[in-house]
Parts: sequence; C-alpha cells; structure tokens
Amino acid sequence: PSTHRCHRMHGHSYRVELTLQGPVDPVTGFVVDFFDVEAAFEPVLRQLDHHTLNEVKDLENPTAELISVWIWDRLKPSLGNLTQVKVFETPFCWAEYDGS
Repeated sequence: PSTHRCHRMHGHSYRVELTLQGPVDPVTGFVVDFFDVEAAFEPVLRQLDHHTLNEVKDLENPTAELISVWIWDRLKPSLGNLTQVKVFETPFCWAEYDGS
C-alpha cells in the first residue's frame, strides 16, 4: 500500500537458508553434497543478485514470503530432500516456506 514505509523502491541484503533432510549416506557421510546444493542454487542466485526483484518473472511483488516460495519452486525439482526455504530480510525478520 502507498502508506506503507516500504512502498518506495528500496534494497535489501537478503540471506537465504535452505533445509534439507534425509538419511545419511553410509558411503559419503552426507545427506546431500553441499557442492550439489551450490550448483542447484547458483542459477537462482544469478536471477536475483543485483537485480530489481520487481522485474524478475513471477516476483512482481517481492515480499520475503513470495521470494521463499519462488526459490522453493525452482529448487525442489533438483533438490528432492529440500524441506524448507527461509528468506531473511534482517537477522530478526524472515519468512519461511515448506511447500505446503
């Protein structure tokens, strides 16, 4: 709304936290290889980092809640054991999405 203090163009330095759950592979000792997570996240990050989020397809209203859903939708197909995406606007203000 035009009365909200965030209605004007402004920036954030978001932090994203991904939660993945599953059994530990007895050979590797991993639930998932972090290099695989980084590889899956890299194209997502490329679309967001240093971009005007309002101009990113499907993020015309880039709230932390909608960004977490947007990230989930792009990562879940390649990270099947993804259970949660958290998007932090500040250390004390975040939104999380678990696919439900």
